[in-house]
Amino acid sequence: MEFPQTFTNRLELPITPVASYDGHPGWLVTRHATVRQVLADPRFSARQELRRPIFQPVRVNGPREPAAPGWFSAMDAPEHTRYRRHLHTWFTARNLKKLEPRVTEIARELLDAMDDPADLVRDYALPLPSRVICEILGVPYADHEFFEAETAIVAAYEAEPARAAMIRLAAYIRELVERGPEDGVLAELIANDSGLTHEELANIGLGLLTAGHETTAHMISLGVLALLEHPDQLAALATDPELMGTAVEELLRYLSILHLGAPNRVALEDVELDGVLVRAGETVTVSLPVANRDPEVFPGPERLDLARPEARENLGFGHGAHLCLGHNLARMEMAIAYRELFARRPTLRLAVPSDQVVLRLDAVVFGAVSLPVTWD
Repeated sequence: MEFPQTFTNRLELPITPVASYDGHPGWLVTRHATVRQVLADPRFSARQELRRPIFQPVRVNGPREPAAPGWFSAMDAPEHTRYRRHLHTWFTARNLKKLEPRVTEIARELLDAMDDPADLVRDYALPLPSRVICEILGVPYADHEFFEAETAIVAAYEAEPARAAMIRLAAYIRELVERGPEDGVLAELIANDSGLTHEELANIGLGLLTAGHETTAHMISLGVLALLEHPDQLAALATDPELMGTAVEELLRYLSILHLGAPNRVALEDVELDGVLVRAGETVTVSLPVANRDPEVFPGPERLDLARPEARENLGFGHGAHLCLGHNLARMEMAIAYRELFARRPTLRLAVPSDQVVLRLDAVVFGAVSLPVTWD
């Protein structure tokens, strides 16, 4: 399997000019240290109405309008901070520790039901995080085929189909909020009189639901593929289960599935980056896949090394105030998914040659369309 390389001469051109979808000039940043700087510096805004991404946004309310109420990923402080504060306690490592037995139970149920041969994406990698985020939010898992299919359309990033899918998803979550979920995050926010409107709650739920299963599913399936293609690393993990924490970080670095010009920011004032003057109003797009293979931080970056001490420096979940809210949840799901899979299927192998695994290269999230596997 060859992973997409979005930019190769990061050392010669750590910041390079690019054009957005509407022709507006901007910049692409690839150096690890500079990516961290952009994502942590409040002089670079995440506000939707200011940015001109490389690819046309698919938000329901349009690329030049403010983010919809509750869509906090496209906001700056104090609005961004206010929304995240309502959700923070649900996604702390301490609180998620209580979920580990349930996530393990779901993983085992899926493995018990998995026939040989199997499609690991369909049968395991996708339903695991999908069921978990449904239980956290209070979304009926019975509707999973609907929201998984619609989320896949959104991620494919063809503007008109994606926008239509977002409208259908938004209507679904809005109906759920108005009906009143029985338990989970949304039910608690309603019961505790959080002061959030139904529109805000629906958009919060939409953001968490779509982000909470799509990316983790692809990390699980691609992580399995990478381990099967590196049997020495898989053997090391089997020998030393304590390696799992570092292994998850290294897979996040090595795979870096968020690509195609995300995330991005806009300069609120003139800022110098790596000797280049970025002027106020210009968009800066960062490449997480390239930053995560920066040899200044990760020696031999093209090598998968589950014991790599620098692996925790990966930017797979972003950085700064907009660090992915669900990063602790995704890490836990990945660790449990790999542990249970290889413990219960120690002879797992690909059912097709690796070059026949169909990869999804035309979406904002890199992934496998399917992953045929078998075992003895």
